Amino acid sequence: MRFLQWIAWIIVIGFAAVLPWLVHDWVTEDRTGSAEPVREMPGEVATDLPDPTAEAPNSPPEDVAEEESAPESTKRSPSEKVGDFFRQAWLGVRKLKDENRSGSLHSDRSRKVASRIGPALETELAAKHLSLGQPIFIRIFKESDELELWMEPEPGANWVLFKTWPICEWSGELGPKLKEGDGQSPEGFYFVPPARMNPESRFHLSFDLGFPNEYDQFHKRTGSFLMVHGNCVSIGCYAMTDPGIEEIYTLAAAALDNGQEYFRVHAFPFRMTDDKMDTLKEDAKWFEFWSNLKEGYDYFEFLHRPPNVTVSADGKYHFE
Repeated sequence: MRFLQWIAWIIVIGFAAVLPWLVHDWVTEDRTGSAEPVREMPGEVATDLPDPTAEAPNSPPEDVAEEESAPESTKRSPSEKVGDFFRQAWLGVRKLKDENRSGSLHSDRSRKVASRIGPALETELAAKHLSLGQPIFIRIFKESDELELWMEPEPGANWVLFKTWPICEWSGELGPKLKEGDGQSPEGFYFVPPARMNPESRFHLSFDLGFPNEYDQFHKRTGSFLMVHGNCVSIGCYAMTDPGIEEIYTLAAAALDNGQEYFRVHAFPFRMTDDKMDTLKEDAKWFEFWSNLKEGYDYFEFLHRPPNVTVSADGKYHFE
């Protein structure tokens, strides 16, 4: 019943929101019935904005702005705009329902998982002089299908690579996510507080990367519910299989339980070595964006400590 009430409120609020520009469209029609060209704003409205303190941000190539602006030949009629709006609203409701968010770090499912795999995980950790509950840091590499989990043995120490899992599935191609529905898995610098953990996901266990972050919002990139989760299917997410996400989620939940306020997730297209970047100078569409990502990659490679990431006034990632 409450779910139906949500739908009703979305319809009412949505109609009120779109009514002003619908009236504007109708008013600007000439006597022959053809509408005066009106330039649309790029992108869609994001449905899952991150915390205002989100890590963030490099200017993408000039073709991003062109890609996100609709040409005159594709302008939508008022009725089509209404249909698009309510389709997006319904999609948002469905995603909320499907993800079945509990708002809690733990559930019966996650506790059973931790109890079942905990002893073996503790043994693996002890072999590297690590323990459950220590802070974690995650790096993702699309091209090699790898997710690394690093841990901090003690405050101020160099971080230690605990384990690398194969990514079962990610979406799209090398390059950033630009807009809702493009099927791309994101690249960039994200962080996950307890509120973004979902122990009751329909993909077994999951956590939300927090896309769009401050950088993504600066560049008007849109999307929502971009997860690292179980199973082996992806529409913009990173799918790790159920056994993989069980270990990753258990380590993350233990770190958050033990006082880590959030853990960082850095998602890269590939391992950003100098040699790799040299091969892309001539024809890589995203070379400027990737060069900015490489700054954060190099910071960790040289210092073995993840940087604090902010977004500068010109829309680039800055690392401290």
